[in-house]
Amino acid sequence: MSGTSEGPSAPAGTASGVPPAPVTERHTTPMPMDPSVTDARAAGLSPAGPPPDGDGPTASELRDYRAAFNAATLPMGVVDGRGHVVRANEALGGLLGIPAAVLAGRQASELLDLASDDRTWHAYREVLLGRRSRFRCTRRLKHPDGRSLWAEITVMPMTGASAAEPARVLLTVADVSDRRELQERLRHLQMHDPVTRLPNRTLFFERLASALETPPYQDDSMPPRQHARIGLCYLDLDGFKAINDTLGHRTGDRLLAAVAARLTDCAENDASRGPGGSRLVARLGGDEFAILVEDSAGTEELAELARSVLAALQQPFDLAGQRLSVSASIGVVERAAAGTSPTGLMQAADTTLYWAKADGKARWTLFDPERNAHRMTRQSLSSTLRPAVERGEFTLEYQPLVGMADGVLRGVEALVRWNHPQFGVLPPNRFVQIAEEDGSIVQLGRWVLRTACRQARRWQLDHPDEPPLFISVNVAVRQVWDSDLVADVAQILAETGLAPGLLQLELTESAVMGSGGRPLRALQALSDMGVRIAIDDFGTGYSNLAYLSRLPVSVLKLDGAFVKGFRYEDGTHPSPADETIVEAMVQLAHRLGLTVTAECVETAGQAERLRRIGCDTGQGWLYSRAVAPEQIAGLIGSRPLEG
Repeated sequence: MSGTSEGPSAPAGTASGVPPAPVTERHTTPMPMDPSVTDARAAGLSPAGPPPDGDGPTASELRDYRAAFNAATLPMGVVDGRGHVVRANEALGGLLGIPAAVLAGRQASELLDLASDDRTWHAYREVLLGRRSRFRCTRRLKHPDGRSLWAEITVMPMTGASAAEPARVLLTVADVSDRRELQERLRHLQMHDPVTRLPNRTLFFERLASALETPPYQDDSMPPRQHARIGLCYLDLDGFKAINDTLGHRTGDRLLAAVAARLTDCAENDASRGPGGSRLVARLGGDEFAILVEDSAGTEELAELARSVLAALQQPFDLAGQRLSVSASIGVVERAAAGTSPTGLMQAADTTLYWAKADGKARWTLFDPERNAHRMTRQSLSSTLRPAVERGEFTLEYQPLVGMADGVLRGVEALVRWNHPQFGVLPPNRFVQIAEEDGSIVQLGRWVLRTACRQARRWQLDHPDEPPLFISVNVAVRQVWDSDLVADVAQILAETGLAPGLLQLELTESAVMGSGGRPLRALQALSDMGVRIAIDDFGTGYSNLAYLSRLPVSVLKLDGAFVKGFRYEDGTHPSPADETIVEAMVQLAHRLGLTVTAECVETAGQAERLRRIGCDTGQGWLYSRAVAPEQIAGLIGSRPLEG
């Protein structure tokens, strides 16, 4: 129902016997307004929206509003559309340390620091202009007595805009210093390591992400963000687990705290520190630490920091009377901030730390993109090696083994190649070691052995009138340990029909000389089967000649370094020392009933001297490179291969 009456009606109290109240005639002439009402409206203290009865609040109501506003313990102020304070209560004056009466006419944004960043200022202006219903923010305010406080500021419209009564907003300020302090204490506990008091992994990555972000607003006086650089020293302690295991975790924690103190001192005080860069030392977990260098001055700054850290940690630690010495391995990464992600930076640092440990520990290593590319290629090869065998990506080429006396083809060595879909044809030195490390050499070796034996048998059947070629196949020592090599060889010989005497298995000198137990029994069983065992690269490994006499070996393959040393650098004169060594090894092998193959024969002069010394067979580019099986077939029964 509206605030005006439409006509007479029955008195409400008639039914209950209560006499009706006398009717008073309503005045139509406007009454003069009380000055307090005018002041209250001018101060913006009238309620928002039209009154329910169509008339404004009474003078008594306005005085109540005003009294409530002034007496409220919540700091409040009324602000006009231009941002000026119209009226402030005593609580707001007390909070700011300025009398409430003096606040009138002042800019609220200056009093409450609302213009310090663009986002806050924009939101505040939107409320003043009536485009936003509410805005809230937290600001750190400075009291005139020097203390600071955290305030939660809320701004909301009071009345709609009109010619008679312009838009105004109510501003409230709540002191949340205690709450903020509690939050900061909780955050500090959450973001810091309890042992070392350093920032923990969570805070480190938060800071790292912030350092790599492009700021939304940038001062023209600042250098362009794309030129900013960032650096990271990522380290862990060498042998820390042994300290924990032998001296206990309490001593280990003390050591970590002492290390943290030295790292912090290095980060703050070393001479390489640039004028503007900030540094953060953090414990990432266990014995891993990181020093983040923002706005790095370059690689030399990070290198000098790493050197100072190593020097500081090399000094003994005195922990409650216990003297300990430790070392650290450090991975160092320094690069442009633009285009760098936290994940990418940490992967590079982790890789470089691994290099430092692999290179001998107690050192720092700088990230090398080329070395990393090689590692990535190696990792890619490792992940695709096993499926590549199943997909048939490997092929065999064969290098002739030629009789030194007559130049006639006697056998071939099978050399595996990987036709990689991305990297092209890869020689064995690119993937065999990887296969040995991850165990796929067993599967690959079995395929090589079967394919080579099948090919040797095919040559034999295709050339029945020629002496059959023997096939030499390289075997990794892991094939002996991780598979039943004897059973595999027996099965493959039975499948292909190749005679055991036409199969030669090559193992490196270091693998054979160190054989014992199962490997030695396997080699003996293969030899008893009739398979020939050859020691590859002889003369560069253990060279345990006494042990050699007890091994089931039938062939020695001299390392190519001896053959290459048969001549001086000008290629005209032989080296008497190398020739004497090779001659002694050949004579020793023959005395033990072994045959000798010389590798890397490249010139006719080398072949002549090897023939004179007594080598049985030779292999090298003088005769042929490794070729496809079809080309080997063309060499069977042909004239001598020596050029």
